[in-house]
Amino acid sequence: MGGTALFVTVFLACLVEAVEALTIVLAAGTGRDWRSAVTGALTGLVVLAAVVAVLGPAISAVPLGGLRLFVGGLLLIFGLQWLRKAILRASGNKPFRDEAVSYQVALAEMRTDSTRRRLTDWYAFTLSFKGVVLEGLEVVFIALTFGANAGSIPLAALAATAAILLVAIAGYAIRRPLSRVPENSMKFVVGVMLTAFGVFWGAEGAGARWPGDDVALLVLIPVIALYALALVALFRRREPVAADADIGAA
Repeated sequence: MGGTALFVTVFLACLVEAVEALTIVLAAGTGRDWRSAVTGALTGLVVLAAVVAVLGPAISAVPLGGLRLFVGGLLLIFGLQWLRKAILRASGNKPFRDEAVSYQVALAEMRTDSTRRRLTDWYAFTLSFKGVVLEGLEVVFIALTFGANAGSIPLAALAATAAILLVAIAGYAIRRPLSRVPENSMKFVVGVMLTAFGVFWGAEGAGARWPGDDVALLVLIPVIALYALALVALFRRREPVAADADIGAA
C-alpha cells in the first residue's frame, strides 16, 4: 500500500469513528450540559493518550468486546429513558417543557445558589467519556493495524490525527446552531441516536456482526426514529397536557 493510499484509507476509517464519538458528545452537550460533556470528552482523550503511551502497540490486545457491551448497554439505558419521555411529550401524555419558563427558574436557582454552577453533570460526563474512549481505541487500532502492515505507523498516526481534528472543528462549528434547537425536539433526536448506538455497540459486544459494519447505523437510526414516531401516533391524545416548567423533568 502506497503512502497516499495508506493516508486516505486510515483518514476515512478514523473519520467514521470520530464522527460516532462526536455524535455522543453532541448528544450529551445538547441534551444535558455542554461543560460536563466537553470535560468528559477531554478526560477521555487524556486517558486514551495515557493508555497509548504506556501500552503502545500492545493496546491491540485490549478486549474491545466487553467494553462495547458495557458502553452499548449504558447508552441504550440512557437513550431509552430520553426517548420514552420524548414520545410521551410528543403524544400529549406528558406535559411539554416550557423552555422560557425553565430558563428563568434555572437562572433564579443559580442566583440563590452559587455552588450550583460548579457542579458537574455526571450523566453528560459519563456519556462523553465512554464514547470518546471506545471510539478512540477504535482509531488507535486502525492506525496501528494499517500503519504496521504498510510499515509506516507515523503516517497512519498523522492521518488519524487529521481526521480527529477535522471532526473536532466541525463539532465546534455546529455546537451553537444545535443549542438553538428547541429542547423538546432535541430530546427526541438524542434519544433516537443514543438508542441506535446502544443497540449497535451492545450487539457487537455480545459477538454479533452487523452487515456492512458501521454502515448498519444508517439503517438502525431511521428504523428506530420511525418506530418512535409510530408510538407517538399510537399514543397521541386529542388535547395535549399543559406545559411543564419543572427543570428536573428533563
